[in-house]
Amino acid sequence: MHKTSQIYIKNRRASFDYELLDKFTAGIVLLGTEIKSVRESKVNLSDSYCLMDNSELWVKGMHIAEYKLGNFYNHSALRDRKLLLTRKELKKIERVEKESGLTIVPTALYINEKGLAKLNISIARGKKSYDKRQSLKEKEDKRQIDRAFKV
Repeated sequence: MHKTSQIYIKNRRASFDYELLDKFTAGIVLLGTEIKSVRESKVNLSDSYCLMDNSELWVKGMHIAEYKLGNFYNHSALRDRKLLLTRKELKKIERVEKESGLTIVPTALYINEKGLAKLNISIARGKKSYDKRQSLKEKEDKRQIDRAFKV
C-alpha cells in the first residue's frame, strides 16, 4: 500500500479568475515520462482548460515538463490529455458546457493513495474585474485582521 502523497499542485488563478460552481475528480491518462514529471511536481495548471470532444473530456494547455532522464521516449510538454470520468458525469458536463458563459477549469492535480494521478476540475463562470477587486479587498482585510490578533 502506498503512503499518502505529498504531491498537490493547485491552480491558484482558477479561484481568482472564475467563480467555481461544481466540482469533479477525474482520472488522467498519462505517459510513463509524464507521471515521473508529475511526481517531481513539474506541472503548471495556470493556462489550462477542459474541452468536450466527441463525448470525451480533454485537458488542454496543461504543461508537464519533459522528464529530465527521459530520452527518445520523452513526451511533448503541452499535449492534450484525456480525462477519465463516469458516463453520467460526462453527460452532465456536456450539458453544462453548452450553456453560455460557463467553462471547465482544472483546479488541482494530485496523486492519490493508490499512486494514481487525479485532476480536480470545476465548472466555472468568469468573474468581472470588479469581482476580482472585491476578492483582493477581502483577502487584504483578512490579512489585516490576522495581523491584529497575532500581536
